[in-house]
Amino acid sequence: MTVYRFDQIAENINVRVMPNDTDLDRYVGLEHLDPESLKIRRWGSPDDVIGQKLRFWKGDIVYGRRRAYQRKLAVPDFDGICSAHALVLRAKPEVCLPEFLPFFLQSELFHQRALEISVGSLSPTINWKTLAKQEFPLPPVDEQRRIADLLWAADEQLQTLKVAVTKHETLFKSFILDEYRSTVSAFPKFKVDKLGEILMGRQKAPKYYKGINPRQFLKVINIGDLEIDLAELEEMDFSEKEIEKYKLQKGDILLTEGDLISRFNVGRTAIYDGEIEDCCFQNTLIRFRCNSKLIPQFALILFEGARLTGNMAQVAKSTTVTHLGVGRFSTLEIPVPPLDVQQKAEKKLQEFLKTRNTMRFHHDNSVNLTKKLINQSMS
Repeated sequence: MTVYRFDQIAENINVRVMPNDTDLDRYVGLEHLDPESLKIRRWGSPDDVIGQKLRFWKGDIVYGRRRAYQRKLAVPDFDGICSAHALVLRAKPEVCLPEFLPFFLQSELFHQRALEISVGSLSPTINWKTLAKQEFPLPPVDEQRRIADLLWAADEQLQTLKVAVTKHETLFKSFILDEYRSTVSAFPKFKVDKLGEILMGRQKAPKYYKGINPRQFLKVINIGDLEIDLAELEEMDFSEKEIEKYKLQKGDILLTEGDLISRFNVGRTAIYDGEIEDCCFQNTLIRFRCNSKLIPQFALILFEGARLTGNMAQVAKSTTVTHLGVGRFSTLEIPVPPLDVQQKAEKKLQEFLKTRNTMRFHHDNSVNLTKKLINQSMS
């Protein structure tokens, strides 16, 4: 390999335009870039933004220089303008092939250097002058072409999986909404507090940490899209009495109590499967424990349907932060069909979840394989 300065590898296309003074009709902000994806699937309009932006051409690379740890970069297949918090990069083909550069920018070799040279605490940002003088080893152009062919083939497979996952998510959401709406129109409704036990989680405070009786607990960040993420759990001190009160059981439903971004996110729902012994929950979550009238998986469908249709938001209180609260959640009315109807819907839900998990597994494997190929090719 030969070592080059980055400004020998790529040039910085620093063409500034005003959004109201261009005939281009697509604006790409950092929010439109998906981490670790080279495709741009959504964009905004120049009419939606103000201030100077950067001009890019089809085939250039839009690289998010602000918060580089998010790994946001893409190769647009159209002309447009982008955020000034990005760099518009164009390969210098005598040193680095255009089809090779995107994968080089995705490599750990480049990413770690980008993090090292980022400046600022709240929104660390890369300065072009600093990046330009960084030195990196590159393989010969012929070798770059062979590597790029392999990696673009892997990326094409990954994009196919992404599209399949997205389509399945759309079908899944349609199933939830259809099941919820048909149930609402066909069966009598009951207030939630008549269908199970409702409890707000334990208050979190610094004095509770590192006590004599620590237990893992769930919080809002652990509640995903109808699933619980147990990857990063904290511990808090609970007394034996509090453990009995706040301990989760298999089949408990957890709902997010508040949301700063959107009131329609309030009431995001998941079922606890009993993976961790004596796992508790924080007061940012509400626990609902079904009685004999309601199957937990069917209750999950109803709560998620109420959230997607806005019915959950209607009972929440909106101030700076939208809160659901035990009292307001208790007033939510949901339909309750016979148990055999619930069981049929539960079976469909399990089939959707099983398919989703399988598709995500293959997608994640493809992502990891592509990363491995990229990093091996740079070594």
